[in-house]
Amino acid sequence: MSAFIKASAHALQSEPTVNAVIENNEIVYRDYVDISVAVATPKGLVVPVIRNVEEMNYADIEKAINAMGEKARSNELAIEDMDGGTFTISNGGVFGSMMGTPIINPPQSSILGMHAIIDRPVAVNGKVEIRPMMYLALTYDHRLIDGREAVTFLRKIRASVEDPHTLLLDL
Repeated sequence: MSAFIKASAHALQSEPTVNAVIENNEIVYRDYVDISVAVATPKGLVVPVIRNVEEMNYADIEKAINAMGEKARSNELAIEDMDGGTFTISNGGVFGSMMGTPIINPPQSSILGMHAIIDRPVAVNGKVEIRPMMYLALTYDHRLIDGREAVTFLRKIRASVEDPHTLLLDL
């Protein structure tokens, strides 16, 4: 999960419109990335926020995920822990979801849906090979975000996850 959170933070900084919000008929661009991460608990789904992800490395993100997950499972989350995210990541893939459309959590303008990694046949150098594949879905507020920004955002996530060096080299 940390790879997708880190990649999302990088992509959100590259495509600031995806991290923006409409407040009082004004577009507000945020210079920080607070990612809400959906966590399943025995009582249902909760969405705590990992704050200032743009300043974190992979280890920091993993620690934050584990701390929030533990807090959620022990029913110790406060309202403040779930308030103020700028972007949400939902991972239905852990439950076997192969495709779906996540719903935006207002006032956010977008949400990333991650789905199950499944072996699929793909063409590689003119031959059919079996490779692990995963679908990502970005739901976004079209009043702010055009398809160009959405696709560019998703491509940045894909590049960062497939080759983490892109984050290190800022490509």
